Amino acid sequence: MIVTFVGTAGSGKTTLTASFGRYLEENGYSVSYVNLDTGVKRLPYEPDVDVRQDVTAWDIMEEGYGPNGAIVESYDRLLPRVSNYVSTILEAERGSDYVLLDTPGQMETFLFHEFGVRLMENLPEPLTVYLFSPDILRKPADFCFVRFFGLMIELRLGTTTVPAMSKIDTVERLEDYRRYLDDMEYLNARLKLEPSMQGLLAYRMCSALPELAPPTRVLYISAKTGEGFDDLETLAYEHHCTCGDLT
Repeated sequence: MIVTFVGTAGSGKTTLTASFGRYLEENGYSVSYVNLDTGVKRLPYEPDVDVRQDVTAWDIMEEGYGPNGAIVESYDRLLPRVSNYVSTILEAERGSDYVLLDTPGQMETFLFHEFGVRLMENLPEPLTVYLFSPDILRKPADFCFVRFFGLMIELRLGTTTVPAMSKIDTVERLEDYRRYLDDMEYLNARLKLEPSMQGLLAYRMCSALPELAPPTRVLYISAKTGEGFDDLETLAYEHHCTCGDLT
């Protein structure tokens, strides 16, 4: 089965790819690793498929591009090879229980460039895990944002997408976060009390979310401690065998 990790820079995608892969291997599964980040210099895992063998942002910067321009240019150059990457990933899936895809540090590169979209559209039923850090959750509207953004990722990539709060080892009261993320009625009740236009917009958006979004549960994960890995493994299995509704 194919599991893809997406998220903003610093959300822990690469660290989670490595630590979850080790967890799976320790439990008897075979794992293949795919690096899709042209800008990363070091990885905590040994990739079986690595886009840096074809293009790196660092080499393109030597041609005179700035950092952002080099990253965009790197995926422009990878786009003609997207079918080759699809074939290689499918080959890895045939030989492994899990294939873990580690996407670029700049999430927008993967979501808004044709390379990422075409890659995901041609993979068989991949599960996308959308990582977000607890440090971006400051007020009720922020919780609405991350839940709605997970739906936008699903719309853009066309894959089942599961929201996952990373770095839970850094928070003191996880239950406070879970109350907002797991209970949409509670979140909407709090948003309804917000006097700002931002609060009103968030309330209207999140009121519609239960009707728009497919049912799924939020994951709570720590790449450092391994907490939540069993939930991620279970959810990936449910998605793969369609024996669960991901709630």
